[in-house]
Formats: sequence, C-alpha cells, structure tokens
Amino acid sequence: MNYADLFRVTLPETILEIAAVVVLIVDLAFLRKSAQQLRTTSAAFFGIIGCAAAAWYLPLGVGNLNGPDGLALLSTGGAAACAQIAILALTGLCLALLVETLFTRHVGEFVAVMLMSAAGGLIIAAAQDLIVIFIGLELLSLGLYILTAFAKKSAKSAEAAIKYYLFGAMSAAFLLFGFSYLYGLTGSTNLQRIAQHSYFQSYFGAAALLDVALVMVAAGLGFKIAAVPFQLWAPDTYEGAPAPAAAFVASVSKVASFALLISVGTAALHVSGHYAIGQQITADVPEVSARHFGMNGPWWLLLAVLSVASMIVGNLAALAQSSVRRLVAYSAVAHAGYVLLGLAFFSYSALSARAVLYYILTYGLTTIGAFGVVAVVERATGSDRMDSFLSLHKRNPVLAAVLLVFFLSLAGIPPLVGFWAKFNLFAAVLAVGAGPVPFALVALAVAFSAVSLYYYLQVLKRAYVMPGPDESPIRAHPVTMIVLVFIAVAVVVLGCFPSLLGDWIASFYSLG
Repeated sequence: MNYADLFRVTLPETILEIAAVVVLIVDLAFLRKSAQQLRTTSAAFFGIIGCAAAAWYLPLGVGNLNGPDGLALLSTGGAAACAQIAILALTGLCLALLVETLFTRHVGEFVAVMLMSAAGGLIIAAAQDLIVIFIGLELLSLGLYILTAFAKKSAKSAEAAIKYYLFGAMSAAFLLFGFSYLYGLTGSTNLQRIAQHSYFQSYFGAAALLDVALVMVAAGLGFKIAAVPFQLWAPDTYEGAPAPAAAFVASVSKVASFALLISVGTAALHVSGHYAIGQQITADVPEVSARHFGMNGPWWLLLAVLSVASMIVGNLAALAQSSVRRLVAYSAVAHAGYVLLGLAFFSYSALSARAVLYYILTYGLTTIGAFGVVAVVERATGSDRMDSFLSLHKRNPVLAAVLLVFFLSLAGIPPLVGFWAKFNLFAAVLAVGAGPVPFALVALAVAFSAVSLYYYLQVLKRAYVMPGPDESPIRAHPVTMIVLVFIAVAVVVLGCFPSLLGDWIASFYSLG
C-alpha cells in the first residue's frame, strides 16, 4: 500500500470532505449576513454538487486498497460501489429537502456535518477490515448524533440526541468487545481471514469464545439498523430530529449498515464456498465444518432471531402510534427485519446480495419521500399527528398523491417498487433455504406485510376519506414539491419496470 493508492481509493470520501469545507467557507465567509433562504439554497447546492462529483468518480476508481499483508482494507467497484452511489444519491435528496429549513440558521454547519457523515457511510460500505469498519461507523455515527440535536430550540431534538448518543456509545462498546475477541481468536482484522480462521476455531475447541464474539458483533450492528431489541433509540430519534436529519438517518445510515452486513456475509460464504468444493486453505486441517458461518451456524441463527423479533415488534408497535414519525420509525424496525431475513439465508451467489441491495435502495428512496411529506405537513400544522393529515387531498392534492405512492410502496402493494423489493427478497430466501424453516419465515414476513398495510392505510384514510376541521391550502416550496414528485415518479416507474434497477445493481455486482 502506498499513498497514491490510498488517495485513489478514498477520493470519493475526500471529495465530500472538500465539499464540506467549501460549504462552510461560502456560508460563513460570504453569506453570513445574507437571507436565510439564500444561505440554505447555497449550502444545499454545494453539498449536492459534492455528492454528484463523488458519484461520478466512483465507477472510475475500480481496484482494492490492500494493507501491508496484501489483504483488502477497502474494496471499490462491484456491490460496494453500488451501495456507495446509492448513499450519495440519497444524501443529495436529503440536502434538496433543506430548502424550507426553519429549525436552524446554521445551515452551513448542518450540511457540512451531513457530508462528513456520508463519507463515513462510504467507508462502511467498502470496508473489509475491522479497524476500517469501526472508523467508518464512528464517523457516520458522530455526525448522526449532531444532526439529530441540530434543532436547538426543540426539547424533543435534544432528548432524541442524548438517547441516540447513549445507546450508540453502548453499541460501540459491544462492537469493540466482539471485534477484540475476533482478533484474539483469529489473529487478523481482515473479514475474509477472520471467516477463514473461524472454521478452525471450532476444530481447535474455541467455539464458545467465537459464539460470544458473534453475539457482541450482532448486538453492535443491530443497533445501527434498529433491529429488536436494539431499536429503542429509533422512535425518539425519528420523532425529535429535524426532518432532513431523520430522513438521512432512516436512509443513508441503513444503506451503509446493511452494505456492511453484505460484506460480512460475502466474506464468510466465500470461504464456505472453498470448503464446499473441497479446497483446503491450509494443509494442517483437512476438513472443518462450516459450523459458524454455514446455514445452521450461530451467526445466521442470530440474524434469523433478530429478523423475527423485528418483524413482530416493529409492525405491532406501529399499530398503536398516533405520531406519523413514530409510525415510520417502527415501520423501519419491521423493514430491518425483512432485510435481516434475506441476510440470514445469504447464499454463496449474487442472488441474495442483489435482493438485499434492491430492498435497501428502494426503501431508502421511499422513506426520504415520506419524511419530505411529513415535514411539509408538520410545518403547516405544527404537528405530525395523524389528524394533521385530515383532508390533505383537498389542501394539497399533489402532496396527498405522493404520500399515497410512498406509503403503498412501503406496504408492498403492486405495481410500486416496494412490491418487487419484497418479492425479490423473499424469492431469494426460498431459493437458498431448503426445508420448512425458510418457508415459515417468509410466510410470517408476508403476514406482517399485510399488517403493515393497515397502519399505512390509517394515515391515508385521514388524507383522503375523513373530513378535517381546516381545509385551508397547504403550500410547499417548489423545490420540495419537485423533489417529492420526482421520488414518487421514480417509485412508480421502477415498480412498472423493475428490471431497470435490478439490471443496474447486477451490472455493479458483476464487477465485484
């Protein structure tokens, strides 16, 4: 490894950091006394330009960054590049929703922190080493804590941030504990080398310590994706954070974290594939069972348990919510359960990875749109309660229409893209798993998808059916409406032509 390789591979992250500095300089040095609207527009514009420049470079920087031992630290191209481009696109959409920002005058700092946090997401998506993973997670997480607390006049924002920070600190401790055990057991911080040596730990009698390490890692990563029982931060954060920050947490953070889990599964099953075809990694141990990273191993059992718990708790808790933000938060917990189901039955092929990527990308896109609608209604009515959406189709027909598209897509109703996301994911699970267990888990997921339709319809019923005491028009900034309509059209078009996104993901994955 040399500095030229390091700069080449991390140039997208460097571009985001440069964009963050440019935003700060322009806002604080030249526009400090300008109108709020100009400052917000300028900061968002330079942030989006930075995201676009980083996304433009990504397909050009194919090649891995290897450490002194020749093992990969960061991967570029393939599935990692697909997730990274998605992170940049979603960050750009979150920035576009800033045009009506009223929660702070420090928009330059807000955009800069968001760009730095997105850089952490890029690192996570490409990380192949425990140390790099932890650096990326901390860069992403510290930014998320700050973004959550940015509405300084809101008590809910401050409460959400402190809860998020405390739970995050605890999860980081669990993750470091698990990482230290993995390093102690395997002598390496590289994901593939760890997966390779994990087979031998069972052979040499260290299986119990490896189980403890996997439980700790699952706990740490479970917090990042808001899986049960590590989801307690999510409802308060989604409710208290400023709308652009909540959208960023719900989309970019999830895409980065699930991309990391794809990397873990790919590394583990790459080694498993070598064993399956009878190849030996060393001559000392001729046969080692795939006990820990096989389909019956504790890692995949942990993911399956987290998946079932998240689907059940997330959907049932969402039924009792009167706040739309909290409803979306518990819905996010349920969606994390669906994705974990795909990861629990991860296959040694591109099928599962493509299905998971398809799901998290479409979920992130739709969730940003949903938060955009909630933000507009919240600014007009002063509340995110369900009753705030009464007669929305009369107060703003376009806003009601895009809300209909987003919520029906999240529920998995055809022909919207959310339907194909769930269909592909469940089909991948059934294609990989044999026996009644995968079938039963997919049946459970389908049943709870039907449950989710009920609470989404509760919001839509108020928007379209129930009369409201106030039918005065709700107005939104033209840029906000353009962004929301664009996302809604994308959800419909990708649903009608699902191969568009599927082929795009496959083209990246074939390069990995």
